[in-house]
Amino acid sequence: MIAVVFGSSGDIGRALAEGLIASGKYALIYAVSRSGAQIAGAVNRQAEFTDEAELAPLAAEIGAAGPVKLCLVASGLLSDTDLQPEKTYRAMTSNAFQRVFAANTIAPALIAKHMLPLMPKAERSVFAALSARVGSISDNRLGGWHAYRASKAALNMLLRNFAIEQSRRAPESICVGLHPGTVDTGLSKAFQGGVAEGKLFTPAQAAGYLLDVIDGLTPEDSGKCFDWTGEEVPA
Repeated sequence: MIAVVFGSSGDIGRALAEGLIASGKYALIYAVSRSGAQIAGAVNRQAEFTDEAELAPLAAEIGAAGPVKLCLVASGLLSDTDLQPEKTYRAMTSNAFQRVFAANTIAPALIAKHMLPLMPKAERSVFAALSARVGSISDNRLGGWHAYRASKAALNMLLRNFAIEQSRRAPESICVGLHPGTVDTGLSKAFQGGVAEGKLFTPAQAAGYLLDVIDGLTPEDSGKCFDWTGEEVPA
């Protein structure tokens, strides 16, 4: 069995790859990052996730090695030195939307385009991408964070679309979004002030919780988004 983790240079992606390696469940684990980060025990590859000219040959290599039973997309963008979540619509910019959607929506979509065909038709497989509770439209009580919220809501819609299409091609296939909670990473560092005690997770903790959730998923769960406890996040 083959597992693939995209975004393995990030804290959560690395922890997911290391957790899969430690589990011993997979014959091969591909760890794919933009930087070419090295993880012991994985087949490390470098690719730009929005460039199909790089994704296509990677998919061909992985497909030649065998069927993919698990594909995790752990990449994403919330903020950096030039980008902060918007507190008001007055702060919205075209550049922010383009960057955030490229990372959080377009990249997972193109990864799915190249990875879903590698998954078996008659056996259970899982395609999962890190989403966020703030991507829930019905659960939105605070507003703000326009580009990030919209990019995750769009991702959730795509995952639902993929689930419907995969159900026709491969009835045992599962496509879901995963909300890891607040994880102590560079991405969340500036937004940890209001986190309740015991709710700030290490990357290893978050990865462990998410892998447990993945193990418990069934085809009936496909198209939904789940948090680290296995609770469904409303659409």
